[in-house]
Amino acid sequence: MKIIVLDAHPLVGFFEKEEYWEKIADYFQQATDEKCTIYMSTVNLGEVYYSTLREHGEEHALRVLDTMKNLPITLVDADKEMSLQAARYKARGGISYADCFAAALAKLKKGELVTGDKEFKVVEKDIRINWV
Repeated sequence: MKIIVLDAHPLVGFFEKEEYWEKIADYFQQATDEKCTIYMSTVNLGEVYYSTLREHGEEHALRVLDTMKNLPITLVDADKEMSLQAARYKARGGISYADCFAAALAKLKKGELVTGDKEFKVVEKDIRINWV
């Protein structure tokens, strides 16, 4: 089964109806149809929350979190293995620490990272990336 890891970028774009939002919606449909599994680090969930909070306020950010409960996304807490892999990526430079957790999760799950954030170019040789 295909494994998808979502960075915060495409999920925020999904909620804000960016040009690629339908592609993300299609991943959700595939997961519902059991054609793929979607994962997201809780660190990146925090990114979705603070980004939405900063741009649209507390009420909207809480609605987004509530809506996410109904999406077919498996949230993964950062454990020791993921934290150390994220630290390895951060030590290379050129990528935010939160983004390192999305990359680490993709590597550990042997999945495809879905993102539009160009910071991930520095790990492109190490993990599969699906650019939106």
